[in-house]
Amino acid sequence: MRSDGWHLTEDVEEFLARAGDFLRSRPAMHTMALSVTEKLRTLTTAADGVPAPVFGRLEQAGEVRATFYRLPSRGLSVTPLTPEQADGLAAHLAGLGHSLPYVTADHGTATAFAEAWRRHTGATSTFRVGLRLHRLGTLTPPEPEPAGRGRLVGEGEREHLMRWCREFAADVGEAVTIDAGSWASTRFAEKSYTFWETPDGTPVSMAGVNPMVGGQARIDPVYTPAHLRGRGYAAAVTVEVSRAALAAGAEEVVLFTNAANPTSNALYRRVGYVPIADWTVHDFTYATP
Repeated sequence: MRSDGWHLTEDVEEFLARAGDFLRSRPAMHTMALSVTEKLRTLTTAADGVPAPVFGRLEQAGEVRATFYRLPSRGLSVTPLTPEQADGLAAHLAGLGHSLPYVTADHGTATAFAEAWRRHTGATSTFRVGLRLHRLGTLTPPEPEPAGRGRLVGEGEREHLMRWCREFAADVGEAVTIDAGSWASTRFAEKSYTFWETPDGTPVSMAGVNPMVGGQARIDPVYTPAHLRGRGYAAAVTVEVSRAALAAGAEEVVLFTNAANPTSNALYRRVGYVPIADWTVHDFTYATP
């Protein structure tokens, strides 16, 4: 019998064998963990010398109560915790010598963990960004819908797609190299993309959707070039990919917005998305030894 507490592994299959049912029990709230572990499960074995991801699960009375994952050189992503559970995780990771660059979780969990991490390591936490997780309720196409149609992005349009992904990443402050050589290793590569195009065939907006796992599909990114915004293209392409996800069997369709952006939050509410949780990222800095 396994003892209560946190159990860590670098084996994604072992992790999912124990924690998969827990993650699928709340697919919307666990969207990131479901997507990331599915991606890692289907990847080839990492090269020698490359650090492995770390996965953790909290077991109490024989049941999984929470999980986390940490990708190489990245921060901690954790499912909802009580303040006591957050303190226990911080103590456990600090005792193992982890040095975390950041934590991302629902607002209550991230805040509690950041404070616990300060107590156990002396690290200073700085708020980076607040996000808002939305789940699709009743899909509501925009009225009027802009002229044009949605269509899947073709393989021959990779350069156009990469350019728009670079522009999206710059807009949201994401430091990433996106070109032909790096594309496969970025978080943008595994998605299916749709363009909204005008009647003359000119792409004016795009939306990506992650592979469906655990009955949920997450839309990301949605991007319209700055000079084309305000014409309803983002709403139209979001409805297009949402409808396609539902038709493919998704029971829940979710997306994140920047909580401080009233324009995007209002847009997604108009087409049927309902906010279900606020998300926070806290960066950590450490005193020089």
